[in-house]
Amino acid sequence: MELFFELEIVYIVIGIFILSVTAFVTTRDFMPAGAFKKGMISITMMLATMIAMHYYMTTSRMDGVKKLFNEGETIICENKMRRTISQSVLISKELGWRLEGDLLKSDDYERDFHTSRCVDWIGADLEKPSESNRSK
Repeated sequence: MELFFELEIVYIVIGIFILSVTAFVTTRDFMPAGAFKKGMISITMMLATMIAMHYYMTTSRMDGVKKLFNEGETIICENKMRRTISQSVLISKELGWRLEGDLLKSDDYERDFHTSRCVDWIGADLEKPSESNRSK
């Protein structure tokens, strides 16, 4: 439950704001009778579904990143600290990184990266075109 709130608290706050706007609008005089009940139920269900889907997709990606990292693959993480230099950091065991819970840490780097902000790096999988492909 702690991970859920860690990942989704921003979206929950946004959802509460949307629900308060819904409550305000549906209680106005120009709205038909029953608009409050229908509006709050439908918006709550929509927001709950969207937050649940986001949580599922994020935790699935985190599990994939952890699996790839533990297999020795390189992953790429979003670097929000230094937007002017590099917007991403390549991370692998070969580069001295370690996985502690949901955080990727390195003694050579000043900050940790949460696995929710990382994806598989496909750059190493790209092959150079062979000579036979160039002549076609």
